Amino acid sequence: MKIRIASRGSELALWQTNHIKNLLEQNGHEVEIIVMKTKGDVILDTPLAKIGGKGLFTKELENAMLENRADIAVHSLKDVPTKFEAGLKLAAVCSRADTNDTMLSMKYAKFSDLPQNAKVGTTSLRRQMQLLMKRPDLNLISLRGNVNSRINKLKNGEFDAIILAQAGIDRLGLDKLVNFTDPLDTICAMGQGALGIEARSDDEAILKAIDFLNDEKSVIETRVERDFVDTLNGGCQAPIGIRAELKGDKIEVSGILGLPDGSEFLKEVKIYQKSHYQNAGREFAKIFLDKNAANLLSRAEIMANSH
Repeated sequence: MKIRIASRGSELALWQTNHIKNLLEQNGHEVEIIVMKTKGDVILDTPLAKIGGKGLFTKELENAMLENRADIAVHSLKDVPTKFEAGLKLAAVCSRADTNDTMLSMKYAKFSDLPQNAKVGTTSLRRQMQLLMKRPDLNLISLRGNVNSRINKLKNGEFDAIILAQAGIDRLGLDKLVNFTDPLDTICAMGQGALGIEARSDDEAILKAIDFLNDEKSVIETRVERDFVDTLNGGCQAPIGIRAELKGDKIEVSGILGLPDGSEFLKEVKIYQKSHYQNAGREFAKIFLDKNAANLLSRAEIMANSH
């Protein structure tokens, strides 16, 4: 059958879309890619938290599906809000790549080598919080734009280091463009490293055609992570890190949330049974809510919007 994929035009988005296109074609489907610009690709001079968060990268693609101009959209799952427009659903979660955050630099081999007040580029409040917990002296600067423009800013000396997801670095071979990469021991964003396929919830033929893309391990891990964020009502832009790791019949869940400047935070690790995965994320979130996480997150939002 023919499947139309809505995609953003960035290099990483197109890599991801073509990766899924190849898998679909190997399974006997004909695939057309429809490239479109999203609001998040156009407004590059403002931090995401101030212009509506990560949903800015999905809205136009969702409209294309709702208007039957496209059948599916391929997303970095970490960019996909936990609530969907009526008529759409998360139809598949593909096998997961590396979930690390990684430092890239032209001059410094390790995060610990960064000098006092080093200029570090990141858009993510989650990364910002965890970096400042380790190094309050760092000068963190908002870094928007596609991956190549970010690398160019690093090469031009605007930054001493920038932070990107290791999955994106691997997919585009970005490590070859810089002198040093150093994986960080931060807790990742929900769904980081996984590709999520969104589709119309009533399109049985399409849902059946793409079901083979689901990877059990990724489905379980990301379900726990997304339920955690959803229960906290955190959205994609809140300073929340969450990583669920399926190991045999156990799921190890690590979570962190706090203020963007790292001055206050809550951090927990807990083990759940694999068979309990459909409840684990919400139960884990309740541990944080019992410690006044809601208050901390609302203060985090005020802090983020005041800069």
